[in-house]
Amino acid sequence: MRHWHGHGLGGWGIGVMAIGMLLVLVVLVLAAIALFRYVSRSPRPLPHGPAASGPVAPGPRAAAPTPEQLLAERFARGEIDAEEYRHRLDTLRSANGPGG
Repeated sequence: MRHWHGHGLGGWGIGVMAIGMLLVLVVLVLAAIALFRYVSRSPRPLPHGPAASGPVAPGPRAAAPTPEQLLAERFARGEIDAEEYRHRLDTLRSANGPGG
């Protein structure tokens, strides 16, 4: 400590250095917390239960809905009435199809 005198720090030097060290420590702690939160965030939920211990195989893909299913969904949502639903369903099921 005897070398501190005469370097322009004066009486406030120790206090400024202590506050500076505290600020650096706070910044380091906040950076560590932010890094931990970023790393621990998962883009998708992890599986639980017995299947979680082994590799997870992808599930079967959902098949594309058939035209009849799409028509039934439109009817269920109220986009078409019962008469139009039956007419379009008969057209889909006919041997000629919708264009014939």
